[in-house]
Amino acid sequence: MQRLLAIIGPLPFIGLAIVAAGLALAVAVWLFDTLSGGLPAVTNSVWRYALSGLLLAFCYFAYGLTLLVVAPLLNFLLGGRLRPYRGSAVSLTALRWYVHCTLTLVVRYSFLEFVTPSPFAQLYYRLMGMRIGRNVTINSTALADPSLIEMGDGVTIGGSASIMAHYAQGGYLVIAPVRIAAGATIGLRAIIMGGVEVGEKARVLAGSFVLPNTCIPAGETWAGIPARRIELERADAGNGAA
Repeated sequence: MQRLLAIIGPLPFIGLAIVAAGLALAVAVWLFDTLSGGLPAVTNSVWRYALSGLLLAFCYFAYGLTLLVVAPLLNFLLGGRLRPYRGSAVSLTALRWYVHCTLTLVVRYSFLEFVTPSPFAQLYYRLMGMRIGRNVTINSTALADPSLIEMGDGVTIGGSASIMAHYAQGGYLVIAPVRIAAGATIGLRAIIMGGVEVGEKARVLAGSFVLPNTCIPAGETWAGIPARRIELERADAGNGAA
């Protein structure tokens, strides 16, 4: 079975991305066909092109908003909700991770930037299984494995910060949950790996890299590559969140 999975490689997941995008595009195509019927009546070619462009842009956003629902639905139907795992990256057990990643990436790279930060993005993450508290601000689209990410009330995720609930270790794929407690801040372009726990009101400063399975106690400030606890005076001088 592993040999078969290695041979077929990414083809099934490319097909899954095509299905997700195609179903969402079907709505956009239907809207375009429905609304473009009146365009031939516009005799002036300049206006016809302008209206066609506006209609295409409108249909693109219809595609994107539909994809925010279609991808989580396919993820649910195909068993893409993740569980902690350590083992071969080429196995039947790991298939759900590939499904989850595919449906996360197709949304991220085709539309998610347009609605981040906004309630639409948070709705999408919730539908994908992420647990999000109240008054959370997510300024980044680089969130992998959302079904294993938990954010408490008042969490702030800085721009282009990366959170991924997986990593490779000793030739194995490791999938481990990430928990960010209430009031914590993840700074601009910081990287959070699988198994990390960030305590209440803790801060990870801009550009920091938090190693897998790190536990950051409540109220502490960490920075650096790899991230380590720093003194409060230095943190106040170099903080760069959101």
